Amino acid sequence: MSTIAQKRGFASTVWDYLTTVDHKKIAILYLIAGGIFFLMGGVEAMMIRAQLAVPNNDFVSAGLFNELLTMHGTTMIFLAAMPLLLAFMNAIMPLQIGARDVAFPFVNALGFWLFFFGGLFLNLSWFLGGAPDAGWTSYASLSLASEGHGIDFYALGLQISGFGTLMGGINFLVTIINMRAPGMTYMRMPLFTWTTFVASALILFAFPPLTASIFMLTFDRMFGANFFNVAAGGNTIIWEHFFWIFGHPEVYILILPAFGIFSEIFSTFSRKRLFGYSSMVFATVLIGFLGFMVWAHHMFTVGLGPVANAIFAVATMAIAVPTGIKIFNWLLTIWGGSIKFTVPMLYAVAFIPSFVAGGVTGVMQAVAPADYQYHDSYFIVAHFHYVIVGGVVFALLAGTHFYWPKMFGTMLSEKIGKFTFVFFFIGFHLTFFVQHFLGLMGMPRRVWTFLPGQGLDTGNLVSSIGAAFMAVGVISLLINVVITSVKNERVGNDPWEDGRTLEWAISSPAPFYNFKQLPLVRGLDAYWLEKMEGKTTLTPAEPIGDIHMPNSSFVPFVISLGLFIAAFGAMYHVDDKAWALPVLIGGLVITFGAMIYRSLKDDHGFHIHKEELMEENDDKGVKA
Repeated sequence: MSTIAQKRGFASTVWDYLTTVDHKKIAILYLIAGGIFFLMGGVEAMMIRAQLAVPNNDFVSAGLFNELLTMHGTTMIFLAAMPLLLAFMNAIMPLQIGARDVAFPFVNALGFWLFFFGGLFLNLSWFLGGAPDAGWTSYASLSLASEGHGIDFYALGLQISGFGTLMGGINFLVTIINMRAPGMTYMRMPLFTWTTFVASALILFAFPPLTASIFMLTFDRMFGANFFNVAAGGNTIIWEHFFWIFGHPEVYILILPAFGIFSEIFSTFSRKRLFGYSSMVFATVLIGFLGFMVWAHHMFTVGLGPVANAIFAVATMAIAVPTGIKIFNWLLTIWGGSIKFTVPMLYAVAFIPSFVAGGVTGVMQAVAPADYQYHDSYFIVAHFHYVIVGGVVFALLAGTHFYWPKMFGTMLSEKIGKFTFVFFFIGFHLTFFVQHFLGLMGMPRRVWTFLPGQGLDTGNLVSSIGAAFMAVGVISLLINVVITSVKNERVGNDPWEDGRTLEWAISSPAPFYNFKQLPLVRGLDAYWLEKMEGKTTLTPAEPIGDIHMPNSSFVPFVISLGLFIAAFGAMYHVDDKAWALPVLIGGLVITFGAMIYRSLKDDHGFHIHKEELMEENDDKGVKA
């Protein structure tokens, strides 16, 4: 495949990424798009903290503050954290199980473009009359009363984006079940693959309730359906049930892949097999199962009654047990290991106390009478940021440094990476630790400003300074990426020297067909086993033969673009805009036309012939 190595122009590269169905390039698309949304969410957070730095501030108006608050939460959860984790799932999981791609490459591409256009649609609300302003949970009593189209952008944007995420989850499930290399039993799968598997199952079951609730909200706002309108016989509390039946498993959809990334890092840089692998697997599955049984702990103050509150309190405390198992397993993995404090390992070690702090405050909130006091105070803000930032964002930063060489073939600077870590770590604790005390002192959530003389001045100023520290850390990471890309110093297949799993056995970045020959997996930490026997390559499970690969396709982009266009028509049709109905119909025609074209197209993919594979350098795949 000599043409693969040829330099191509910018336009050719853009077209390549617009039409790709290769899981590794889709991973890069998720990384770029998720990274952009992460920066947008970060700017919104900085504006929130700037407003709350001093009492009686008027940096932003009360209405804009509500929009910033809503868009920060919505962006960070739906458009930054999840897509960035999907980037690592796409880039690494197929390599870890010895697959040549995901089960449905076309659907994988469609999932990305639906996410992207849904996120773009949501963020265009800033320029088209105002962003959503009812909080990221968009409780029905607030969202039905919200004027303008902000909530409609929220509903339609998340619906489009959610379809993409659901497709991704189903795709990963089928891939892991059906496409593992010979010998890769379930109990030989790396922990990151296991957490991807369980998180994908959670996506499969958690997103339909969100889809249903947003569907009902859309019909309430556009057609007066009155699902949630109490005055017309609806029930506003039903929204909370639907949202949190999705919303609490969503926390585990985010944190489980983060656990997987940290498990790989602890094992790699302690030069030890993960302690208690089997118990880690069962703890992962148990967290996924219990994650669906705790949603009403978000509703202790709603008035469900003491029996319901008690049941959900017990379930919430129970879910701390498998999480605690993981913490001790990570500590025992480090114990006695030959530890190498790389940037990923620094994040991993810092994650343990940070996440435990978030877990402890979670157990505090599981006590329903105590939650009556904490609820809707800044104590809650501190709690979930310790979980999401101290868990998920730390994992994303660690994973970026850890997997960058496998995705791009270059190493991020360790020196700049340690600078990033120090500023982000200090800034994180400065920002959120003090918020526990602000909450206990009575500062409510979602307030635009506060009065002087209430004892809240110093805490809020410290919190805002901490946010600036985190911003410096993120900027230094961007500088690191630019410098690394400009230097373009190539690295080998195992740049950390202690890689244990299959992805470290193939070149960096991986060839587009991943494995020249599917590997034979002979145990847990398959590549480590081969290295311990003095081999530098994997044992092949097949002779070199022709490889079948899917063709690129522009259709996923077109299908997603059609829904994006149709959403504008649907939203403005309610306002009786003359152009709205043709736009709605035109968008749907584009989408369904592209789907019909796809169904009629005779697309059999292409073959890479074994002669071409044998001509390639041996380091391009698994050597025979």
